[in-house]
Amino acid sequence: MTLGLHARRLRGTGARTFLSDKNVRAPVPFSEFQISAERLTIWKDCMAETWHLLQGGPRAAAANMALDEALLWLAARGDQPLLRFYSWNEPAASFGYFQKFAEISRTTPLRPLVRRPTGGGLVPHDSDWTYSLIFPPSHPWYSLQAVQSYQRLHEWLRASFARLGTPTELSPGTPKEVPGQCFVGSEKFDLLGQGQKIAGAAQRRTRTGLLIQGSIQPGKLRTAKADWQNALCEEAHARWSVNWAAFEITSDLEQIVERLAREKYSQDYYTRKR
Repeated sequence: MTLGLHARRLRGTGARTFLSDKNVRAPVPFSEFQISAERLTIWKDCMAETWHLLQGGPRAAAANMALDEALLWLAARGDQPLLRFYSWNEPAASFGYFQKFAEISRTTPLRPLVRRPTGGGLVPHDSDWTYSLIFPPSHPWYSLQAVQSYQRLHEWLRASFARLGTPTELSPGTPKEVPGQCFVGSEKFDLLGQGQKIAGAAQRRTRTGLLIQGSIQPGKLRTAKADWQNALCEEAHARWSVNWAAFEITSDLEQIVERLAREKYSQDYYTRKR
């Protein structure tokens, strides 16, 4: 069956189209598009990218923020993103860079309080799962608008939970009843589980890279932390052909972290700056 299109003069011009029967090619057999398994593997390897993975242990609140800032500084020196899983050595709470300390201190009994280098609201760290993502300026994720980045992140998280048989969904967006608290109410593209917000994240973009600090509040979800971490890595491989390489903290980097924690994130001049 042909398209039945013939060359005709375009109204108002002297041009002619090239959509004639003789220019319409016959359908190409599907077999011509088939790719051998070997060629497909080679193609996937060429498209693959390597991300660093840092499985960190518990740290003090100030040290956790200091390490994220130090990793952000280092991002511009490389071209590989980094995913960091970490925890807290005591119950704590973090709050957004632009929030007012006096208001936050009245909102939660958790101590210590630490100001994040990213924006967002108050996040309790007494039972959550925390992670950070750092992207260098050369990576396509760095160029996304903030809302696009947030949506992509939580679609990734949703698919990771789905791998474990845990249904979650992205919030369509509803006004928050209590502004300033990350996990009270939900906003567009927050991740919901059983109708409640279970995942949120804050971002900071600088000339050296993009930092995303995320928190999972598992609540009543029947999912183990280690299983979720594995699922997140597996989903990145399936979605973006990510291969993972272990990241080791050098002694020089550790010294930078210790200095930032001591001279900035544990000091009142920074914590109470607003």
